[in-house]
Amino acid sequence: MSNISHTGRDVSGHTGRDISGHPDADEMRARHDRVISGRRTTAMADAPVFLVGLYCAVSPWVLHFTANQPDLVTHNLVIGIAIAVLALCFTAMPERMTGMSMAIVALGAWLIVSTWVVGQSPDTGVILNNVIVGGLAVVLGAACAGLSMKNKKT
Repeated sequence: MSNISHTGRDVSGHTGRDISGHPDADEMRARHDRVISGRRTTAMADAPVFLVGLYCAVSPWVLHFTANQPDLVTHNLVIGIAIAVLALCFTAMPERMTGMSMAIVALGAWLIVSTWVVGQSPDTGVILNNVIVGGLAVVLGAACAGLSMKNKKT
């Protein structure tokens, strides 16, 4: 049976496969060129940022400081999820998230400082964990920020 409800027109009223007269043709071509050109170099930093956030979220259970540092458990879980969500957003919508790349740097710096602010006399393992993970978040966030600013200029 044939589909008699289809008129062969798109929502703008154009027929056929030629889109040169489509009102959004230039915008669609520009977006296609941006996607195909491969200029999105922050993709190499998105995955490590996601892994840093994921590890930060589970680190209280990996290092077993859930009993003696309950405030840091909640803190690391929330900060880790925030870093991981930002990394996923960079992957899904890189053109909209370029201004948010410095948020990862801020979260990493806060993760370093918060070890002494939130924790109650943390031991060496907790300190090293949060300083290393926070440092990685600062470095990778700065790399994302630098690459996104570089891409914005071109």
